[in-house]
Amino acid sequence: MNDDRQYDVVIIGGGPAGLAAGVYAARGRRKTVLLEKGVIGGQIALTELVENYPGIKSINGFDLAQEMMQQAESYGMETAYVEVSGIEQTGDLWTVRTSDGDYTAKAVIMTAGADYNKLGIPGEEELIGKGVSYCATCDAAFFKEMETIVVGGGDAALEEAIFTTRYANKVTLVHRRDELRGSAILQERAFANDKIDFKWDTVVTDVLGDEHVTGVKLKDVKTGEESEMATSAVFIFIGQHPNTDFMGDLVPMDKGQHIVVDEWMRTPQPGFFAAGDVRQNSARQVASSVGDGVTAAIAAEHYIGEKFPDAELHSAEDDAHLGGPRAQAMREKADEALPRA
Repeated sequence: MNDDRQYDVVIIGGGPAGLAAGVYAARGRRKTVLLEKGVIGGQIALTELVENYPGIKSINGFDLAQEMMQQAESYGMETAYVEVSGIEQTGDLWTVRTSDGDYTAKAVIMTAGADYNKLGIPGEEELIGKGVSYCATCDAAFFKEMETIVVGGGDAALEEAIFTTRYANKVTLVHRRDELRGSAILQERAFANDKIDFKWDTVVTDVLGDEHVTGVKLKDVKTGEESEMATSAVFIFIGQHPNTDFMGDLVPMDKGQHIVVDEWMRTPQPGFFAAGDVRQNSARQVASSVGDGVTAAIAAEHYIGEKFPDAELHSAEDDAHLGGPRAQAMREKADEALPRA
């Protein structure tokens, strides 16, 4: 293995969790690389405005991701645009296989995120961030006193429809069946909400609009009748899938293929951590993903310090900026805070 490909920490995925982990790992003077197959920022890079990140009133999602990356790189994190195809444990180290060769790491932080299931219809991709959304918690506030549509019939769709009524004048829940799949209590709340209407046995076949969403085309799955409905937003909740396909049975996962971790983002495999939307029971928010990434990086620092006590710190730059005492203090705090696996 080329020495240039040997790292203390390899981070897989460049969303908020991965970028936050990169800030902490690199600032702790660990040789760190972040591997990303697409656009830095993940889902937030497609978000026109982020208005629920603490300390920043409003910012374009792509710009927020770039700020995070630049901060991490200022502390020495490297970024490689490659696709990960597999992960193997080699003795005490990890081998991460990619489209551009292998990387070796003492610790791996998996932050590859999750992708929302999409309808796959005309207008959907083009109008993401312009009225098409997969997160009402993130975006419903932009549609105050407007009419919106929610697509889906499970718990997520019901929860987000109910949430959206805090802002929208009207929410039409479009479902392809004649009954909901969500829990009884959420169904009761939705049916009791005067702002929510239901469109049964119906699918959305087209999202209309140029600069922003103006309406949708609908089709009755029983009669075949087609119609149009005006709306300012389409919130789509038909499930999501974490990006864990390449991992096989390396670590335990739940039925939805989310990685099972403890409160410190540790998996049962020593030195392998998971954070953000890829993990089980994630809140799927930028702020929570950042917290996950920070936690994983601190736990990884603790693991490396204990497992590889003679490992050299990566940077020899100005001690006041990246410096030794701070890195040592970070390890000491981790030693005190983390329970032993």
